Amino acid sequence: MAMPSGSELLLIFGIVVLLFGAKKIPDLAKSIGQGIRGFKKEMKDEDTAPPPTADVTPEPPKQVENVTTVNAEPVQETTKQA
Repeated sequence: MAMPSGSELLLIFGIVVLLFGAKKIPDLAKSIGQGIRGFKKEMKDEDTAPPPTADVTPEPPKQVENVTTVNAEPVQETTKQA
């Protein structure tokens, strides 16, 4: 996809002026700039933030007590095919 040429940009700018009016365009550009600036700041802060450290101490292994042995016989399959 090619970038719009000069005449196409002029047409787009004219449509924007008709839609928003000449007085609102600076306010619109200012709010867009502030949004982009805030987004970049948050992205930069996220990259430079230190990773959270957790003080985790491993638990000792648990001892198994009262082991019960079960004597069982193998199950025979009783499925029937139709």
